[in-house]
Amino acid sequence: MSRHRALRAKVKRGIAKWPVLIVVFVVLIGLGWLVLTWAGGVLDKRSQALAQNCSEGDSVLRVSATPSIAGAVADVARAYSATRPVVYDHCIAIEVVSADSSAVLEGLTTTWDEQKLGKRPHAWVPDSTLWANRLSALNAKLVGSAPKSVGTSPVLLAAPEAAAPVLKDFRWTDMPEVTDWTKFGTNWGRFSVAMPDPATNTASALAIQSALADGKGPVTAESLGSDAAKAKLSKLAAAVPPEVPPTTRDALGRLGDSATVNAAGFSVTPVSEVDLLRHNTGKEAPSKPLVGVLPAGPAPVADFPYVALGGSEVGEAEVRAAQSFRDFMTEPSSQEILARGGLRVESTQDRPSPSPGISWAPVTENLVAADATTTQQISSAWASADRGGQVVTVLADVSTSMKPRLDKVKSALRGQIDRSVSGSFGLWEFARSLDGAKPYKQLVGTAPVTEKRDALKRAVDGLKTAEGSQLYTSLAACYEAAHDGFVAGRVNRVVVITDGPSDGGIDLAALKAQLHGKDLAISFIAIGGEVDRAALTDIAQVTGGSVSVVENVDGVEAALGQVLSTKA
Repeated sequence: MSRHRALRAKVKRGIAKWPVLIVVFVVLIGLGWLVLTWAGGVLDKRSQALAQNCSEGDSVLRVSATPSIAGAVADVARAYSATRPVVYDHCIAIEVVSADSSAVLEGLTTTWDEQKLGKRPHAWVPDSTLWANRLSALNAKLVGSAPKSVGTSPVLLAAPEAAAPVLKDFRWTDMPEVTDWTKFGTNWGRFSVAMPDPATNTASALAIQSALADGKGPVTAESLGSDAAKAKLSKLAAAVPPEVPPTTRDALGRLGDSATVNAAGFSVTPVSEVDLLRHNTGKEAPSKPLVGVLPAGPAPVADFPYVALGGSEVGEAEVRAAQSFRDFMTEPSSQEILARGGLRVESTQDRPSPSPGISWAPVTENLVAADATTTQQISSAWASADRGGQVVTVLADVSTSMKPRLDKVKSALRGQIDRSVSGSFGLWEFARSLDGAKPYKQLVGTAPVTEKRDALKRAVDGLKTAEGSQLYTSLAACYEAAHDGFVAGRVNRVVVITDGPSDGGIDLAALKAQLHGKDLAISFIAIGGEVDRAALTDIAQVTGGSVSVVENVDGVEAALGQVLSTKA
């Protein structure tokens, strides 16, 4: 028995190896994960450190904003800067400058005045897409990306406190018809709406659209050319008071200073809700706030687009920064800031407080805005109706290079002639040897469009191409004839449509020697990239005109509307 126990005591059991291997494997995986986490953290910290070092330096994104919301945009910019934004290894700082949209448009398309407007912006927040459309009509390359609304503001009628309750049933479509306060059961005399120039005042432009629209709109090129629309424009222009302030801001000032209804020389004026808020709460607020009346029916709405600008002055870092800031402006926290500044946004119903004179009445239906081209045509149609209209002489290039473009040019001219309510219109053509040795020919002398409408349309239909392009000689003759026929008290202008440089005849210096200053503006619509833009700009600046650059002929109609909508 003892021997058997001794033998059993010498037997050793083996330990299985697989549990040990599993434990070792798990430990190695854990250590590997820790090492990778540590290494990733180090890399992240190094990346963050490199980003914060801004290896490419600092970059300033300059944003020009319409005065009514410039303060709110600056507040959003401060919130954005607090996130320490870095774009393409540039630390981005935002600089917001308050500037009227009309001044920004003029600066972008002519010569930028830094003393007046600050440095040229990389992004722009006007009060309406109308301004982006105008910029695109003048030079599409300056619009870097599609505009994006950051908030809205309905257009109201600003009225003295006593008049506001009386206007509770007023509709925008009443404007052409109502000329007396008796319509509203009062004896205050003449009822008139001050309509500051719609080419430079958004509220006026949108109010005119609403007056012309059937139902909720939109106004179309076809409806604008109808007899009914021309009759409405004629009535509306006839109802305008004798002395209209140049800007909505001036009109509000006159109304606010008036002790009684109509003491300002007019009864009411269109204004965006946020502009009225600024007027009633700003440094020059009236002792009694003006009251904003939301007319019944579809409401015209200013959409406050963010426009990233293009062009050679905007670098890649600024392009990316402009896109980044645009996205930030539509985030909920930024929208709350804009709402406190007086814009309406979808994410909150917060309103500024106090907000004297403004009830923040709900907008139940928006007016459907006209498209970009029709918008320009509405402004030019108004210009043709207001104060007897303009005196316009068109000089059309019919050189052979215009052959694939001529049909679109004809269509644009026919449309303008059809839509013109009043004013005078004339048509010339140029190439080489069109009238004997002359490179130009007067097809219809400049005269009242109502008398010459059919003759003008026949002349447009008869345009056909010919050899050569003696622009300067032709322009000198056309300009001299227009100057001889100058009509005092009206806007007089020569509009040249061309796609190339002058290739014969007198030179630029000889042409400029024949110009008489800025009483008769010469404006150019330049199609494509073959024109001598520097020379055209030189001529336009001497005469107070403009140069619209369209990349292809499809933009001619909008550009023509834009040119003819301005008063200078």
